[in-house]
Order: sequence, then C-alpha cells, then structure tokens
Amino acid sequence: MENNEIVRKNYDADPAREWGRLAQHPFEYEINMRFLRRYVKPGDRVLDVGGGPGRYSIALAELGCEVTLLDLSPENVRLAKEKAAAQGVALRAMTADARDLSLLGSETFDHVLCMGPLYHLLNEADRAQAVRECLAHLRPGGIFAAAWIALVSGVIFMGRSAPEIITNPSEAAPLAAFRQDGSWGGQAFTQAYFTAPSEVLPFLAQFPLQKLHFLGSEAIVCAFEDRILGQSQEVIDAWLDLAESVCEQERFLNFTEHLLYIGRKESSL
Repeated sequence: MENNEIVRKNYDADPAREWGRLAQHPFEYEINMRFLRRYVKPGDRVLDVGGGPGRYSIALAELGCEVTLLDLSPENVRLAKEKAAAQGVALRAMTADARDLSLLGSETFDHVLCMGPLYHLLNEADRAQAVRECLAHLRPGGIFAAAWIALVSGVIFMGRSAPEIITNPSEAAPLAAFRQDGSWGGQAFTQAYFTAPSEVLPFLAQFPLQKLHFLGSEAIVCAFEDRILGQSQEVIDAWLDLAESVCEQERFLNFTEHLLYIGRKESSL
C-alpha cells in the first residue's frame, strides 16, 4: 500500500483520536498556540495544511481569522467541519495532499501552518515538495509554521508507557538512529518520520525563510506532564510559563516530543 494511503486510512479510521490527543497532552497545543498568537491577528487569512480535525484552525477562527483547512483524510475534514459548526465559527475545509495544493489556484495567505504532513512524509524530496507548496501560497513577509515529531519521542513513550518495548527487535533501527542523533522513518503508530532536532534547520535552509523561532513544543515536561495535569490550574499555568520561557533553548530540544519552527517568508522572493 502506498505510504499516503496508509496514513489516510489510519486517520479515517478514528478522526476523534487526534482531536482527543491534543486535549490529553495540552502542553504541545498550548505552547504552540502561545507562539502562533504572537503573529496571527484577527482578520488575517490562515491556511492550515494537514490540519487534521481542526484544533488549531478552529482556535484561530475563534480569534477572528479567515481559515482554510486542508487534510489528507476525508474523515478529519468532516470532523473539522462538524467541530467548527458546533463552536459557531466559519471554517473552509477540503481534502488535499500537502504535496499538491493546486486546488487553491493562485490564492495566497498571511500565514501557512504545516503542522502534520512533515511527520508522515518519509522521503525528503516529498517533505521539500510539501514546504514548497506551502510557501507558494504564502504572501511575501507572511509567517510559516511547521512541526516535526522528534525521534526521542519514541524513547520517551517507551520509558513512560511500555519499557519492555526496548527489547523488541523492531525497535533496533529507530534506537540505532537515536544513538547517532539521526532521524528515522517507518511503521510506528502509522507511517511516520521522526527527526533529530539537529536536522531541521539545515533542511529549511534551502527555502526563502527567515527563522523567527525553533522550539520544543513540550519543552521540559514530556516525562511528567501527567503529574502536572493533576494539579490546580495555577500550578499548570506556572509550568506552562516555565516551559514557554525555556522551550527555545537548544539544550532542551532533545527532551521534547514535538518541534515547532516559525519563520517569515522573505519579501524579495
């Protein structure tokens, strides 16, 4: 089965899972939103490529933005429309492959999010094509946000939820890549690409982007997030503030499950 078809079937089978995942692991979502809100303003036009069931799209629509969501999974698109309607916000949502956004024609946006596709495209040429497609629909001077799953996330999952998996022969290749500070792609929760933080900025150097932020979305809290979420909102907010204050420090990028890059498209290109 072709890689994208495997990914599509995975999300079509249970679109509510991704909606619920970000609710169960709110540090990733909250830290990402804190950084996005620094740039996204009411009235802006936002394109959310690979937006899943719409967590970010709906939040930005509630902020007063005109939002278009594209996703590989028809069931994700259906759920995004359903959730938007339930929350009383307008959302244009369509099915599309991140590597081909021709259905948008020459349309351009103030912000383009690519916070999903890059960790399902196993081939670097495909990841580059997805970024090119995103930037083709971003106005000069606009903001591009892209997310990755860090390779260390698999190790964190093992230690937190299933320590015995480390002895499974199927984990030999990703663990070897982890030991060498490399990246790995293959069958995981679905077909997925897990990256080393050290590879993100060199990959993006080929595009006309000025880096604004590169951060670990969960910062330092991955291994004990569940303990924090059992505390009062005051305590949770204090941990969020601490995470936000250190999440761009390079020393913590290998302790986080998800990585977020925010850059500005160069105006001269």
